[in-house]
Amino acid sequence: MYIGKVSGTVVATIKNSLYEGHKLLIVDRVGLDGSLQKKYWIAVDMVQAGLGDTVLVLDEGNSARQVVGREPDGAIRAVIVGIVDEVELTP
Repeated sequence: MYIGKVSGTVVATIKNSLYEGHKLLIVDRVGLDGSLQKKYWIAVDMVQAGLGDTVLVLDEGNSARQVVGREPDGAIRAVIVGIVDEVELTP
């Protein structure tokens, strides 16, 4: 699980039925210092996130498929499970 920032969308005219009814968003990983990392995932949106939102991403395939509620062999690796309001780090 990690915190990320939505940086784009993926549009497909033909897609697997697993994705029907869900947006596919590009999410850049955010480091502890708030900087964008050079890692990104395409994630299934479960919380109506939008461009620029800071989000909580579950990136473990089996758990992601369970959250989406789809078949066990579906092609889902990452899912957005929350929109982050604030991050507070304590020393």
